[in-house]
Amino acid sequence: MSEKSIIPNEVITNKIYLVRGKTVMLDRDLAELYDVKNIRLREQVKRNIQKFPEHFMFRLTEAETDLMVSQNAIPSKKHLGGSLPYVFTEHGILQLANVLTGERATQMSIRIIEVFVQMREALADNTNLKLEIEHIKKKLSNQSKNIELVFDYLDELIEKKDNPKPRNKIGYKK
Repeated sequence: MSEKSIIPNEVITNKIYLVRGKTVMLDRDLAELYDVKNIRLREQVKRNIQKFPEHFMFRLTEAETDLMVSQNAIPSKKHLGGSLPYVFTEHGILQLANVLTGERATQMSIRIIEVFVQMREALADNTNLKLEIEHIKKKLSNQSKNIELVFDYLDELIEKKDNPKPRNKIGYKK
């Protein structure tokens, strides 16, 4: 890939969506990144459909497409050319590199996978940070309870000092 054609990671990241609990990219976005026409990308996929099980690639439903349009991920249904888009998971994107020939497709697949890996690492870091915060909260909560117990005990001592129990006098009778 030439210096001119280097696409920033943010551009790739902005083309990744969460659908059915999976991180995916739209066929039209991949075609754009690979610098091929979407119809050609779909043709290659159809010719090699056995390489794309459902956990690699699936077609959006009408409702999912409507949602993507409402979220501005897709400009309009008309923009799709009358058919529902395919979406590709990280594994499907790797497979695309096998069915689309050309240096650009190979290099772009590598870049996209690197972005997926960075996202996963950031998510793991975020999860670790959340766990650390919860651990600190738990410690502070326990310390708060201990401090509360100390103050309760001090209150009891002060109360005993201010209100001593009457003592029985020893040896004197009245």
